[in-house]
This record gives sequence, C-alpha cells and structure tokens, in this order.
Amino acid sequence: MITRRDLLAASAALAALSVAKADAPSQTELLRFTPLGQVTLIHITDLHGQLMPMFFREASAKIGVGEARGRPPHVAGEAFLAEFGLARGTPLAHALTDLDFTDLARHFGPMGGVDRMATIIKAIRAERPGRCLLLDGGDSWQGAWTNLQTQAADMVAVQKALGVDAMVGHWEFTYGADRVTELIKELGFPFLGGNVQDREWNEEIFSANAMFERGGVKVAVIGQAFPYTPIANPRWMFPDWEFGIKEEKIAARVQAARDAGAGLIILLSHNGFELDRKLAARVPGIDVILTGHTHDALPRPVQVGRTVLLATGASGKFISRLDLDVQGGQISDYRHALIPVFSNMISPDADMAALVRSLREPHAADLARVVGRTESLLWRRGNTGGTWDDVICDALLEQRDAEIALSPGFRWGTTLLPDTDITAEDVWAQTAITYPAAYRNVMKGAAIKALLEDIADNLFHPDPFYQQGGDMVRSGGVTFTLDVAAASGQRISDLRLKRSGQPIEASHDYVVAGWASINQGVEGPPIWDLVFRHLAKGPLKVMPRHDIELRGI
Repeated sequence: MITRRDLLAASAALAALSVAKADAPSQTELLRFTPLGQVTLIHITDLHGQLMPMFFREASAKIGVGEARGRPPHVAGEAFLAEFGLARGTPLAHALTDLDFTDLARHFGPMGGVDRMATIIKAIRAERPGRCLLLDGGDSWQGAWTNLQTQAADMVAVQKALGVDAMVGHWEFTYGADRVTELIKELGFPFLGGNVQDREWNEEIFSANAMFERGGVKVAVIGQAFPYTPIANPRWMFPDWEFGIKEEKIAARVQAARDAGAGLIILLSHNGFELDRKLAARVPGIDVILTGHTHDALPRPVQVGRTVLLATGASGKFISRLDLDVQGGQISDYRHALIPVFSNMISPDADMAALVRSLREPHAADLARVVGRTESLLWRRGNTGGTWDDVICDALLEQRDAEIALSPGFRWGTTLLPDTDITAEDVWAQTAITYPAAYRNVMKGAAIKALLEDIADNLFHPDPFYQQGGDMVRSGGVTFTLDVAAASGQRISDLRLKRSGQPIEASHDYVVAGWASINQGVEGPPIWDLVFRHLAKGPLKVMPRHDIELRGI
C-alpha cells in the first residue's frame, strides 16, 4: 500500500528545485536522485521534432470541466505554484508556468535539446544498469521542418540513438499508412498501438504490448495510440485503420499480462490526461500510466487507486524518472523526479550532438533564413489563443482577403522572446505539417457557428471519453462568448464580425480562410508562405487579444 510517507519521499527531488536560486540548477543537482527498487522508468513524450534547445511558454490558464475543474493538471500560474508548493521565480516555477516568462527565460536560458536529453538518459542508465526502460509517448515525428523534409527519418534516427525501448503514436500517422509502415521497420524497437485495427478484418495493425525484464521484474508495456486520430487528423491518410479507446481490450491485455507473469504493468498512452485518469479508475491492474497528448507537466504523480499517472510535458522540456519497488506483483513504493532540461546547465552528449548536426546540415541555410522580427513575446500554448496564432490568423486575413480566419488550436510550437529575429525555422515550428494548404471558402454564418460549437464540444465535454484534447480553434475577424460549462450546442453566443461589430447572421455568406483542413484535395498555398509574406511587412508587435469572453471556468 502506497502511503503518505511514500508520496512525501517521492517529492524529495522536487524540493531541490523549488528554492530561489540565482541560476538554473547544475547538472549534478538536476540528476541528484536516491535510487529505489528494481525498475526505473524514463518517460519522454510530445517532442514534436524539437532537436535543439528552445523556449516554450506554458499556458496562463488551463480549463478543466466537470470533475476536473480546478484540479491538476487544470491549474496554472499562481494556482499551480500554490498547488505544488513552489516559490515564484524559482527554476521549477519558471519551467512549469508562464509567470514572469520573458525575464526568467532570459535568466535561466532555453530548455530541451536532444543532445542534453541524451546526457540525462545516459546518466540514469549508468546509475541503474539493467533496470531502465525508456518509453516514448508519441508525437515525436512531427513539428519541425527537418521532420517534414525527411518524412520523419530524422526523428527515427534520434530515437534509435537515444535507445528508446517502445513508443506509441498520434501525429506520426499523418505521414500516411505506407510511410508509417516503412519507418516502423527501421525503428528496431516496438511501435505499440493495441487500439488500432484493420477496418475490414478487425486485425491489429501494430503490436498491442511488449514484455521486458528489468531488475528481475517482468514488465508489460501496453501501448495506446491517440483514439481520435481519424477525427482530429485526415482519415484519408490511413483509410483502412480504425482507432478508438477500446477499454475492454486494455482490460483483457492487463489480465493476460498478469497471467503471463508480469509483476509490473505500464500503459504507455497518448490518450490525454483526463481520459487516462478515467481509465485508471475503470480498468483494474494498471500500475503506471505514462500519459501524453495534452502536454501537461506535473512535478508530482497523480494517484488513482493503486495506479500512478505521470505527465511529462512537451518539446523536450522535461524527462520523467520513476523508480519502482515491486513486491508480490504490485508497487510497494516509488520515487519520482520531473527533470527540467535546462540547456545551459547540461553538457551536450557528443555523439547525439554530432548526429543532430548531420541531420540539420542539409537544411541549415533554409532554417537560418531571417524572415522577420518580433518586438513582443510570441507564444502558442493557451486555451483560446496565443500571439503566434494571432500572427497566423492575421496572415490568413490579409493574404487570402478574408473576413474571418480560423487556425487550429495546436499545442506544439516554440516561443520567441521579444526583440528577436524570426527565422524560417521559427515559422515552421508552428506550421510544419503534411497538410498545410491555406484554403479560402465561403461559409454561411450558421455553418461557422456550428463549427465552433462542434470544436468546443470536443474540448469541453464533461465526460473525458468524449474529449479530444487540444485547445480551442484560433480565430481572427470575429468575437464571441464561450461558456465551457454550457450544454452541447449552447456554448457559443454573441458571435460577431470584429471589423463591424455586427452579429454574424445565420443566412449570410462570409469569406473564411484557414489551414490544416482534414479534407482531401484542399487547394491553397502552404500556410508558411502566407506567414513569410506577412512578416516581410516589418517588425511585429502583437499583444494578447481578448476576442473571446470565457464563462463557466
């Protein structure tokens, strides 16, 4: 039985990073950990192709609905600090919140970089030989220009060099079924996805689970791909594959793993945090859920019954370490650290640094090309908007001569500090997908309202099994009220055209520009070309907008 004493012990590493310091913690401090038990899990997730150190600002608000309202991970800013006992301005407070972001980012420096991640992972393995499992929670192959140009071959090379033991997927599938199949053959480790079946024969496309032995313990890893991939992304890219939560299959695999002698059962998941929290309460026998997709980073695990949930964030900002003492086929104790990857304080691994240079060199001139400048902070992550998305919407309105712009609420995308040159790589870090066409359509006001309602229901449905994660679609040229607590179809009100202030009329036609449509055969220039032309007009000064009034939060 895991006790309060055990939870306090698991927070020991957190304390070292939650006191005020003049500088970021040293590599020695970041790696300091008292080992425990037979098995060490190392979790990375949602890298989104970020090979290099970068800045990534966390959300200023995280809306939770229903039972999730106001509980982690749906806390941000000062509420987050209070929840986890962190002091403002400390290294971990900076890494995990948006507070004082610009000043602290300049002070503590960038985060991430796979060469720094390699250093941390190698150090843990050296300390715990024969006891470690490195598990990748997916969304690793997409998010950067080099990913797009190599069709994810660069990220596969990086994963192999890191020594990943197993992974799951989501954005990986947007390279298409054939390319995914090719890349899996190159991995050399399991690509898991027990909730993906052939639509005609109901046969499994990928392995559902893999068995490992670590520290004398049989460890079963069950893989869960993002269940709503054909809804959130283009189904035509993998037309013969069916996805879903498949709760009954997970339960059956847990039991089968126990019957096969597994002493530890891990769900490596890309479901999103709330869906995984509900699964933990409904499917007995899962010891640990390594959750991904919603980009949450928590300095302490969340426990549901006997199941421990870990959230490791995104873009390589963090690595989770979880040491487990397994006795009698269950966890008797655990110790955890969410390791912030402060790039300036960690020595880059020489082999990984050389690999990254070789992967980027053919594209170096394109990546470094300066395409603009920003005088203000450009960030992506937010429930209803971000200044990077405002730039994209402005480019759509201007370059496509539209009245209304719609941009998807993607959570990936790096941050730029004020008074910084904008490179082509920075733009591609927000837009590098395999279906980037910027469309221009005429839509009835009723259809626009219905689209916004549908997206809001996907995000704010009170039942986690009906939530698809993500953030609200970004919009330009309109204002509206969003009541997240309202019933389906009743969340959007007072929808108006911003330039005139007039209500959007149901029967009236409006010119709408957008990108990342999941429909096949969409025509239009790639979104990055529109953004490049928009940035060429001169330096940006983009302040956060208040076009959406939030209620019910």
